[in-house]
Amino acid sequence: MRIKNFVKGLLLAGTIAGTASAQNWDQVEIKTEHLRGNLHVLYGAGGNIGISAGPDGIFIIDDQFAPLTDRIKAAIAKISDAEIRFAINTHFHGDHTGGNENVGKTGTVIVAHDNVRVRLSKGAFIKAFNNKMEAQPGPALPVVTFNDEMSLHLNDDDARLIHVKNAHTDGDSFVYFKETNLIHMGDLFFAGSFPFIDVDNGGDIDGVIAASKKALSMSNEETIIIPGHGQVTDKAGLMKYLGVLQESRTIVAKLKGEGKSLEDIQKMKALAEVEKQVGSLRDGWTDRFIEFVYKSV
Repeated sequence: MRIKNFVKGLLLAGTIAGTASAQNWDQVEIKTEHLRGNLHVLYGAGGNIGISAGPDGIFIIDDQFAPLTDRIKAAIAKISDAEIRFAINTHFHGDHTGGNENVGKTGTVIVAHDNVRVRLSKGAFIKAFNNKMEAQPGPALPVVTFNDEMSLHLNDDDARLIHVKNAHTDGDSFVYFKETNLIHMGDLFFAGSFPFIDVDNGGDIDGVIAASKKALSMSNEETIIIPGHGQVTDKAGLMKYLGVLQESRTIVAKLKGEGKSLEDIQKMKALAEVEKQVGSLRDGWTDRFIEFVYKSV
């Protein structure tokens, strides 16, 4: 998936955090790619979906938007005609959980960190995009939740769900497939752009940095890494991303410590050189990222 398609998909979806209103969903390209063993990735609008399809059935990581569910299921059916047994939510944002109700109604067991269930059941406001998420009905809520870590032993693999405190949100997890040597990072990793950090819902730059370090400690040169948004990459890609996060934090924290205001730092184009390493999601996005970092440090 090229970066231009990544950006197009996010803009078509309305916001990174996700809203399913008044979109032309027929324009969304649904594309699946086999990665290794029983594992695939599905690109569409919103967060990249991980797919494990094997002798024990199917489980998915994230489910994008409700209007895309039928098309997503049709794409998965080309891989396997088994039912989707489990759906893991990497966090609560609508571009990753919008299909929950649809899959939940058909018997799929939704799994997520405790805080994801809290956010979905009570509703949330994503201030960065002026996006109000309504409280979700029962079938959309995680049935199985965990506090720190848990595992699914399916399809000849051990999938370890690992929570990272206060990172992209307050309920993020990444999924490590031990036997296949693959990690799905959710929105702890934006490949090809500065990330969105939802500081108003528990996000923090230090948590995103810690998540990258944790995932890297479990990786080697053969590890495949699925980002929440952008193209599938490897350990080197995640290491580059970590470097960008650390450099950005250092620059913004230093300027803030010197008494510079958020507006001062944005006007200075303080991250212009760093942006050249990673890219920017859209016009003005670097200034938004500076804001997320500034509020974190």
